[in-house]
Amino acid sequence: MAEEQPTAAGQTQTPTPDPSRPQPGFLRRHRWLAALLLLPVIAGIAVAAWGLWAFQAAKGPASEITVVIPKGSGVRGAAAVLRGAGVIDSTTLFLAASKLTGADRKLKAGEYRVPASSTMRDVLELLRSGKTVIRRFTVAEGLSVRQVDALIRAEPALDGDPGPIPPEGSLLPETYHFSLGDSRAGVMARMRAAMDRNLAALWEKRVPNLPLQTPEQALILASIVEKETGVPAERPRIAGVFVNRLRARMPLQSDPTIVYGITRGEPLGRPIRLSELQGDTPYNTYKFVGLPPTPIANPGIESLKAVLNPMATQDLYFVADGTGGHAFSESYAEHQRNVQRWRELERQGAGQ
Repeated sequence: MAEEQPTAAGQTQTPTPDPSRPQPGFLRRHRWLAALLLLPVIAGIAVAAWGLWAFQAAKGPASEITVVIPKGSGVRGAAAVLRGAGVIDSTTLFLAASKLTGADRKLKAGEYRVPASSTMRDVLELLRSGKTVIRRFTVAEGLSVRQVDALIRAEPALDGDPGPIPPEGSLLPETYHFSLGDSRAGVMARMRAAMDRNLAALWEKRVPNLPLQTPEQALILASIVEKETGVPAERPRIAGVFVNRLRARMPLQSDPTIVYGITRGEPLGRPIRLSELQGDTPYNTYKFVGLPPTPIANPGIESLKAVLNPMATQDLYFVADGTGGHAFSESYAEHQRNVQRWRELERQGAGQ
């Protein structure tokens, strides 16, 4: 501070303030102004800190939950679904986080399984990943295309019409994975492609000198083998019987072909009548030599393998043996004895 200077009268005089130095009043006013200007910044930092904490904190459901984000719902629609399901606490924070992270342009619709205690960051990453719930659709071996078509139409998690019924035998029985809302036509197309791909690959590995000229003929015979037995280990032997009959120009005499000629793939629900065994349908393998005109079901891979690599035997006949399998024979006389044993078992079963 400048010292006071004495005047001529012996009195002191207040020095003139130095204009280059801030004065106390000025400082007080500007400190308040600075504080006022800093308040929004401090508040913004506090809000950002809270938002970051909420974004990373475990605020999700107490247990695993499944949510469906509909197609076309957008980030706001997704936020509403998540908030309604209890997955997130704040749609505002979710929208802000989506915008800041760029996730608002990358969220994918679908069915999601959200783990317990998922943070908002976890949820955003899940919806960005597109890792939707994987569902399964299983088709058993031996079903007709009409039966498979009915199953696909009845699956509520699929969407749309499957389209025209495909050719018999063209769908590979298998378990197919799909997501909620996938098209029925798409699943059907995958089944046809799987059959085409596997049949072509197995045809290339067939044993030589089979009485089968094309992959389509192998498919027809495989469908008959599929319908003849439910015992997997028997397939190569039954295929061997039919291959032997084709080579000998003998009728295949397969009951499932008779049934297909009557119902076109639906269960008959009763024994075959004698008049049906004498019928003129092209599927009557008791009356006509050779293969029927089309497959009679959708065979599985193991039946395809069986007809393309059949068991080498001299068997020409087989009949049920009462255990779920079959008794095989090389001669008609032996076959008749096996038939008599089977009929006796049937009579015993009827009398119980």
